[in-house]
Amino acid sequence: MFIDHAKINIKAGDGGDGAVAFHREKYVASGGPDGGDGGRGGDIVFQVDDNQSTLSDFRYRRKFAAENGQNGSGKRCSGRGGKDLVIRVPRGTLVKDAQTGRLIADLSADEPQIIAKGGRGGWGNSHFATATRQTPRFSKPGVPGEAFEVQLELKLLADVGLVGFPNVGKSTLVSVVSEAKPQIADYHFTTLTPVLGVVRMGPERSFVIADIPGLIEGANEGAGLGHQFLRHVERCRLLIHIVDVSGSEGRDPKEDFRVINSELKKFNPELAKRPMLVAGNKCDLTDDTKIQDFKAFVENQGFEFFPMMAAIRYQVDPLMKRIDELLQKLPPVLRYDPEPEPQRPVEEIGRHEVKVENNNGVYVVEGEWLIPVLRSVNFDDVDSLRYFERVLLHTGVDDALRKEGVHEGDTVSIYGVEFDYME
Repeated sequence: MFIDHAKINIKAGDGGDGAVAFHREKYVASGGPDGGDGGRGGDIVFQVDDNQSTLSDFRYRRKFAAENGQNGSGKRCSGRGGKDLVIRVPRGTLVKDAQTGRLIADLSADEPQIIAKGGRGGWGNSHFATATRQTPRFSKPGVPGEAFEVQLELKLLADVGLVGFPNVGKSTLVSVVSEAKPQIADYHFTTLTPVLGVVRMGPERSFVIADIPGLIEGANEGAGLGHQFLRHVERCRLLIHIVDVSGSEGRDPKEDFRVINSELKKFNPELAKRPMLVAGNKCDLTDDTKIQDFKAFVENQGFEFFPMMAAIRYQVDPLMKRIDELLQKLPPVLRYDPEPEPQRPVEEIGRHEVKVENNNGVYVVEGEWLIPVLRSVNFDDVDSLRYFERVLLHTGVDDALRKEGVHEGDTVSIYGVEFDYME
């Protein structure tokens, strides 16, 4: 079964707790605190796997959790970090926040993507020893890992997409130009899932062609099967519109051409602007007059026309050569840029309780409400940094730091983010 969307819950590992321990050794008096730090929680990592072609693995398994970090122990031994959980998905999978619809990642490249980060481990009591506090009997708990529900949506990566009514010869064309073996029969909706084929044009030149299940009028509103697969056309660099020029099923080829183009435009207006070639199939079932009439109709609208008989590969090569020529000039397959996490207005955040401790000159700020704020800040962007400064100023963090005695140049640490305090 072809599954191209799924909704799952992911949970990164929690950081391990810091340890409260004291050095105990013969002949060593007052060994002092030596509790180790907790280990960092494992991340949730998404990785492209070209051996997968659907999201069927997520049909029944909906919850994924990475390993928690281990707690620290004595002798300043840090806990082991939790193992990352790698989730493998087909190339072309989009990961979105299920609540907001925000695009988190486009899994089209080979590089793994961290979607949920594990929590930082808590500090052991050895961090809190000072000249006046030589036996601290407390440590810090680990920070919880990120957790949310994500929507997975597969949009196949193909250079060329075949569109048209059912039973016009799309699957036949794929079968004769590539090694793909789609199901072929003389009835509608033979193709129930998209089929990808690699067309080789030379020793080092090839392109991927996608057979999209047949469209009918109203597909963008849910009619037929095509509405389930229109999303897979969106990435294609070039569209090949296949039309039965013979009208063998009693339809008018011109009306077929108009209907399919209208469905593409209704689904996504950008598809109407996508480069398109028109292939007139089943030329052996009609006369040359009708073929020339349809050719003039198509060319008057600015499209190139290629008559062919796909079943016997007649005049298929000129179409393939023209596709290859156009692809060398067209931009690469569409990839989507991740959307930054929205930043809540400072006024909506309001003032919150915050805890500040001076640990050997490092002012550690804690408050779980700060975790999503930090996640939305891009520290490489000036405007985002200014937003972060406003949050610290208007939510009570700056007041709490001043109350604890912070001075300009002192180090401030907020859940692993460290910076120098500025007046």
